[in-house]
Amino acid sequence: MRRLELPDSGAAQDGVRRIAPSAERNQAPILAVLETVLPARGKALELASGTGQHIAAFARAFPGLVWQPSDLNPDNLPSIRAWAADAPNIRAPMVLNACQPGWADAVSGQDVLCLTNLLHLISTPEAAVLLTEAAHALAPGGVFCLYGPFRRGGMLVSEGDHAFDASLRAQDPQIGYKDIDWVRATLQEAGLLPIDPIDMPAANLMLIARRPAMD
Repeated sequence: MRRLELPDSGAAQDGVRRIAPSAERNQAPILAVLETVLPARGKALELASGTGQHIAAFARAFPGLVWQPSDLNPDNLPSIRAWAADAPNIRAPMVLNACQPGWADAVSGQDVLCLTNLLHLISTPEAAVLLTEAAHALAPGGVFCLYGPFRRGGMLVSEGDHAFDASLRAQDPQIGYKDIDWVRATLQEAGLLPIDPIDMPAANLMLIARRPAMD
């Protein structure tokens, strides 16, 4: 498991609940997009749930969905549990390595899959596995919602992106920003239908991809 120095690494503590400032900032813009694409009912899986802030907000906004939080790091599960404590539609968090081939078999049939701010923290081969498995985890008609910073046409688009990408690659040359066109192509190869990326605050993007209703 990588140990990276990130802007939110020193997340403040609220009892057991950890608070990442970036999750507070991007929560409302992400929800605004999800409200236009998520179904009213079904099963929803969040990959890399981190502090648990996002899935708690998602569960409140979409009470008809049953949410499954997951994370590679078992140390994150207590915070996720604490954030989810008052939400009856959140299942107990599970340890899941989304970069491990075959993980979709254990969680197949998802109507919704959400991932926030992870692809730039893993290598390109790991990202390819994650995206392919995510496609396989979706039920027919299911939707994959992917948020984060990306290269566009091979380019970084802001000074902040240049600095952050450089800091990541200095810690591990295998990680860093992925190009959004590569992400879309990888999802298409896995059988999903991505729409044009949606511009989000702070030069981030939201990519929505669906599995065809009839495979």
